[in-house]
Amino acid sequence: MKITKLILILFFLFSMPCFAQEKGLLIEDFEGEISGGENGTVDFGSGNGSSVAVTADTNIKNSGAQSLKIVYDAVSGGYMWIAKGFSLDVKNSAWLLTPESIDWKKYNAISFYIYGSGSKTKIAFDIKDSGNEMWRFIITDDFSGWKQISCPFNEFFARGDWQPQTANANAILDFPVKSFQFEPLAEAKGALYIDTAELTI
Repeated sequence: MKITKLILILFFLFSMPCFAQEKGLLIEDFEGEISGGENGTVDFGSGNGSSVAVTADTNIKNSGAQSLKIVYDAVSGGYMWIAKGFSLDVKNSAWLLTPESIDWKKYNAISFYIYGSGSKTKIAFDIKDSGNEMWRFIITDDFSGWKQISCPFNEFFARGDWQPQTANANAILDFPVKSFQFEPLAEAKGALYIDTAELTI
């Protein structure tokens, strides 16, 4: 009886890492240097009167040493973007994993942690598919503190307001996904903190 219990305990303990790995695949942790420009690590910018600044924050973080801090002023008619991934305009914006190395069929959603302030700001979360078509998911900052936001792939919709000139706008979410980006929507002003982006089952 004691041997059976010991075997069960050992099985449970050795199985825990396997179960943990299935919960999510970390693709970006926002650690290290956070910078913009041609040689930067984050592709960000704004226009038509909106403004955005992107830095690292070591005080408000979900995991690791820091989070991504976004200070924004989104005005009517303006726009902005804060992007990480591949095929972007900055050289060092890559995720921790390449899109081609991921078995996308295993995952149903992309998630990230955001630090809410209850501002009621609507935030667009976009992904770019393998045909450069942009897909959107909208969240609302209606909570306080860190919260994991899960964005199921089947709930994204193709952007109708703008697509890259190179987009294969076939209204089909083609994998692999190459990048993601955030855009606080007008009219709103404040700060966002983003951390721990994963693919989830």
